[in-house]
Amino acid sequence: MDIINQDCRYYRGDRPCVFHKREGVKCADCPHYSPFSIKILVIKLDAVGDVLRTTSILPGLQKKYPDSHLTWISAAESRPLFLNNPYVDRILPLQPDGLVSCLAESFDLSINLDTSPLSSSLQNLVRSGEKKGFTLDERGRVSTCNPEAEEWLRMSVFDDAKKANRKTAQAIMAEIVGLPPPVGEIVLRLTPEEMRGAELFAEEARLGREKPVIGFNTGAGRRWKYKKWSREATLELGRRCAERLEARLLLYGGPAEEERNAWLLERGGGIFIDTGCHNDLRTFFARLSLSDLLVTSDTLALHAAVGLGKKVVAFFGPTSAAEIELYGRGEKIVAPVPCQCCYLPDCDVKPNCMESITPQMVFDAIQKII
Repeated sequence: MDIINQDCRYYRGDRPCVFHKREGVKCADCPHYSPFSIKILVIKLDAVGDVLRTTSILPGLQKKYPDSHLTWISAAESRPLFLNNPYVDRILPLQPDGLVSCLAESFDLSINLDTSPLSSSLQNLVRSGEKKGFTLDERGRVSTCNPEAEEWLRMSVFDDAKKANRKTAQAIMAEIVGLPPPVGEIVLRLTPEEMRGAELFAEEARLGREKPVIGFNTGAGRRWKYKKWSREATLELGRRCAERLEARLLLYGGPAEEERNAWLLERGGGIFIDTGCHNDLRTFFARLSLSDLLVTSDTLALHAAVGLGKKVVAFFGPTSAAEIELYGRGEKIVAPVPCQCCYLPDCDVKPNCMESITPQMVFDAIQKII
């Protein structure tokens, strides 16, 4: 009777594994047999940029637990992040089937680095020998699983603690999980097909490689209005980069930036190349990889560019610049206003934080690292 290696990371149970389908091998003599002894669950549901940033714990987890099998549960919009990720064995959706799987299994370690009630509830319910990060107590309150998470909880509750913090989010997460420095890199790896698609776009756009390619990500999400720089300042910066650096300029954005990017294209006099505002997430990442340097606010594109190893010039108004890890490949421009890092959704201060950041300030930072 054929043996079945149920402790192999490639075992599925309801279907043959990829190697049996591809090569016809069976468990008894399979050269791909990869047993594991530790099961890890990471609970990080959304937002997409935060999920991507949290992948920085993965290299350290694999080093600390080399014989582990890692499951990540996440919202549907974040699942494309894990394509071609060598550290994650299984992605579970934040849907009934994924939740049932989480609650039916037992794990050796479960990690929840989000203080949201939903992810903390899931941490409370899951069966795990050890829990790190945040959970929900018996009275429905978000609380910590281990002392190392106390600092992040205080920053979530108190504005002054958030503003006083000088550690990057990656460093704080590593401390909660128990990973030694240095902090791990964000894990974002394009497939060969995605890279070929990006090169095809570059050829069709006649992008060239003789001059520096600078990307302009013009969006900043909907939560904080003043994370977004003005289109007039973006246009002025673009003109300086085109004229003084002879740079090729790529425009990035999502559906919410379609009107803004059309305005820049119309008034730019041909200095901008539009990468499109309706790309799927992986195409967005692939076209982002064409830039040598990205100019962006504190948003998903920033974390993606960092994960792709790009140089970054990032500007900060209502959110924390200290929390952002650029791994020595970028410059941060912090709004020179006393209320910076307020985390307010709106504001009536004049000039506001984004208006206090000038095109010359950003251009000087670009020149410094280009």
